[in-house]
Amino acid sequence: MKYTVTKNNKMIAIIMMAVGVLAIAYGFMTNPNRQWANLLVDNFYFMAIALCGTFFVAVQYMAQAGWSAVVKRVPEAMGQFLPVSAVVMFIIFIFHGHDLYHWTHKELFDPASPEYDKIIAGKAGYLNTPFFLIRMVLCFGLWILFTRMFRKESIAEDLDSSFKHFDKSITLAAAFLVIFAVSSSTSAWDFLMSIDTHWFSTMFGWYTFAGLFVSGMSVTILLILYLKNKGYMQEVNENHLHDVGKFLFGFSIFWTYLWFCQFMLIWYANLPEEVYYFQERWEHGYKTLFILNFFINFIMPFLVLMARDTKRNKKFLFVGAAIVFCGHWLDVFLMVMPGTVKAEWGIGIIEIGTFLGFLGLFIWIVFHSLAKANVVPKHHPMLNESLRHHI
Repeated sequence: MKYTVTKNNKMIAIIMMAVGVLAIAYGFMTNPNRQWANLLVDNFYFMAIALCGTFFVAVQYMAQAGWSAVVKRVPEAMGQFLPVSAVVMFIIFIFHGHDLYHWTHKELFDPASPEYDKIIAGKAGYLNTPFFLIRMVLCFGLWILFTRMFRKESIAEDLDSSFKHFDKSITLAAAFLVIFAVSSSTSAWDFLMSIDTHWFSTMFGWYTFAGLFVSGMSVTILLILYLKNKGYMQEVNENHLHDVGKFLFGFSIFWTYLWFCQFMLIWYANLPEEVYYFQERWEHGYKTLFILNFFINFIMPFLVLMARDTKRNKKFLFVGAAIVFCGHWLDVFLMVMPGTVKAEWGIGIIEIGTFLGFLGLFIWIVFHSLAKANVVPKHHPMLNESLRHHI
């Protein structure tokens, strides 16, 4: 069965996108730097969710997992948002990268300049505009290429039921996971960590990956529950929900472990070049959000999803996924705002409107992608195993 995009779906997405356009226009008129920072927050967040979709598909193929066959079309559709993220990220860097990324100022690398910064100059081999743009092109190009190849083989499998598409997808998954292992970390360094140019953390790539995966799983769960509520994906039972719920719960704990370890090690070493990252997030009015970030992304999902039965209950799973979805947007917000706008931040019309605009565009793309193929693949080699999945 194919998903049918209803008039209500289209209207809601259009309204959200219209609100986003108005909020962005208002932001540029009142506080351009804050608006550009918000574009970076939301674009990175939905890029991460889309990338998680492709990563999840690749992991399932590589593991030759049978249980996930009935849900794989949802993460496949999520990955279709990546081209939009690529365009927006290039726009952000080209038109406002000079203000968002301190290292783009040429005088920092000139020993004759009074603005010369020895630490930043020492990173010139990596942090320079040409190489940065090359990495962006390679990362987005490869992510989009593999996302489309997975999708192409998946749809072709529906048409001719040949096992060769499954075999080819396994080969693609092996290649993609190697690329993802490198590019997920380098893109986190580029788009987020380089905002605070002096600071560095060897755990930042893992930390960002954990946030990427758990936020992507929260959206996967919300979409599955929505589709089931509308009469689609009835093949998905409480055992499948339990599995995706375990991913959500487990990686929430993993994210917390990395959050604590990164914070604890930097606090314990007490080196000026490291601790200032957390000082910025403790000052400028971010203290409450900093504490709230830990509470929302660990305590709340831990309490909601700890029990086995709650991961099999649609209402509890919806609440847990919604909490994580909002919480990890806040996590990205705290990674971007202190280093870009300092104390000139806020969560108001600009932030909420921009977020709704991106969410509306994401919904539009995902729903139209779902409408182009059967919501549950017809000829997946492990479909019968997935239909009989029981834990």
